[in-house]
Amino acid sequence: MRPDVFHGSVALALGLLGAVALILAFHPAPTWATYLGAWLFSINVVAFGYYGYDKGQARRTSRRVPEVVLHGLSVAGGSLGAYAGMQLFRHKTIKGSFRIFFWFVVVMQVALIAAIVYRLLTH
Repeated sequence: MRPDVFHGSVALALGLLGAVALILAFHPAPTWATYLGAWLFSINVVAFGYYGYDKGQARRTSRRVPEVVLHGLSVAGGSLGAYAGMQLFRHKTIKGSFRIFFWFVVVMQVALIAAIVYRLLTH
């Protein structure tokens, strides 16, 4: 199996399992906001963990996590966890093309949140 498919599948499964575990543990009201919150918390934890794992792999010169998977975690909502992992593990902080795409994703997510908040406040 290709590394991007393997790590992408594992990350997705961990994110879903984490979200389901949070929902089962806390029994929140069944709304889209609680499901979204559980997903975002879980995917941020997974993103943080993947940055730490990839940094460890880089130190050992072992097989790395493909960048597309790290970016995918950010696109899926894990930008805060990814940023925390980048800072804490000092990982992917120099490579320009990686940082440009990461910050592009963050700007798009902030714009989406701003648009949703604007729509909620004006309607």
